[in-house]
Amino acid sequence: QVQLVESGGGLVQTGGSLRLSCAASGRPFSSYAFGWFRQAPGKEREFVAAISWNGGSTYYADSVKGRFTISRDNAKNTVWLQMNSLKPEDTAVYSCAAKFPGGPVVTEFQYEESNYRGRGTQVTVSS
Repeated sequence: QVQLVESGGGLVQTGGSLRLSCAASGRPFSSYAFGWFRQAPGKEREFVAAISWNGGSTYYADSVKGRFTISRDNAKNTVWLQMNSLKPEDTAVYSCAAKFPGGPVVTEFQYEESNYRGRGTQVTVSS
């Protein structure tokens, strides 16, 4: 069992930055790839970013490429999502998810493919 808890969300103005954290407890953290997903009101959940077991491989949705950075520290059992140049369309509930096995290379994966998921943290970008 892996428990995931997100934090770091909040209200920010257009162009601002936020850093989301996903703290994990339970099974060996390094066994999993991690992904960030988001869901805006009235919209389907969408993939944002993913990272391989050791951080050597990352993958981003086109909509956030160049603005968001996913990273992890296996010693701290934590995954981060640094979000810069935020736009109103980034407003959503952001959730992290763990997918087994981690593997050396990561690409986009579906939320439903993940083994464990957090409850999410709200990000609101005002115009």
